[in-house]
Amino acid sequence: MYNIILFDDDSRDRFLPLTFTRPVGELRIGILTIREKWEKWLDCKVSYITQEYLSEKYPIQVESDNYIINSSILPTQQLCALVKGLQLSEAILKDGELIATRLNEKQIAKLMKDEEIEELQGYELDDTPLLRLAHMTDLFQKNEIALREDYELLTAGRVSAALNDSNLVRGAAQIFVEEGAEINCSMLNASTGPIYIGKEVKVLEGSMLRGPLALCEGSVVKMGTKIYGASTFGPHSKIGGELKNVIFQDNSNKGHEGYLGNAVIGAWCNLGAATNASNLKNNYNQVKQWSYVKEALTLTDLQFCGLVMGDYSRSSIGTLFNTATVVGVCANVFGQGLTPKFIPSFSWGSDMNTTFKIEKAIEMAERVMARKEMELSVADRLILVKIFEESSKFRSWEKEQKK
Repeated sequence: MYNIILFDDDSRDRFLPLTFTRPVGELRIGILTIREKWEKWLDCKVSYITQEYLSEKYPIQVESDNYIINSSILPTQQLCALVKGLQLSEAILKDGELIATRLNEKQIAKLMKDEEIEELQGYELDDTPLLRLAHMTDLFQKNEIALREDYELLTAGRVSAALNDSNLVRGAAQIFVEEGAEINCSMLNASTGPIYIGKEVKVLEGSMLRGPLALCEGSVVKMGTKIYGASTFGPHSKIGGELKNVIFQDNSNKGHEGYLGNAVIGAWCNLGAATNASNLKNNYNQVKQWSYVKEALTLTDLQFCGLVMGDYSRSSIGTLFNTATVVGVCANVFGQGLTPKFIPSFSWGSDMNTTFKIEKAIEMAERVMARKEMELSVADRLILVKIFEESSKFRSWEKEQKK
């Protein structure tokens, strides 16, 4: 069995706020997280080289023989063959950047200290295509490619559970239903891409599902929901309204009417009833989006870009999110009119003058998780405290209040 260690490079900051609470390898795209993809492809154990404050929850596991892989790279058949063929002290590079290498324990120790590994030999990739994530918007932009790959990986050689006769189905050969799923009186169209329905998923009456689509284990699709445009809903999500090209990481809810498109929602989030999120400017121009790298609104090359929301954040009933809004971790969003395009972590309201105190935020997270019979770990508490401290520079009102 291979010992895989995924490392976060400088691109990690381009995935904030999603990577405030997790390494890049824990991001979900397609059906699986990046870590789960590597585990499936290489039948391996995976650990991380990540931010120090995340390392207690996501520790590194070093053995005598280790494969170090850039966590922003998704596995493909060609790349996995190259990784398997690596000899000790060999590295795969792309334009001089490290993609993967094979190291022993002593070399790992040097790597962790940012010391040069003299014996390392690098080989440049030429025409081998890479499926790489460079920005958080790549998650929804490349979701269709990843979803189709994961569908083939998870369903090869297996037989789907049956759909009952109450459903209207097109493209049945491209629909895979895991045991325990319940789908009743709904429309499923897989002629445009595969539909994967995980264990214990419930799709209630009147839902309209258009592939490519993944509903992961334990998710619930509310009555009359409309989903299309390469969408993925991680385990134990609750979905309602109209959704297009959306990814939910896990345990998040949008259970009521309202539109969400070209969006990525973290874990343990909740979008209140009639929450709507714009994904297109009314002049059809390219959108600007908050960049944690530049710490400013930055012009993208996208015409369609919706909401990005960090873990444990939520919106009130009737919230109207501006085009390409970025919401940090543990933010409570409410207020009149369109929201600001950037809402920092631990904001209380969208008027940008009140902080959600860390003690109250942790209490909220505990209550949210308790509803699903889960507990907020000590490691998770420490992560939230660290994020609260690091994100204070974005809560400009705190500086004004101290004057």
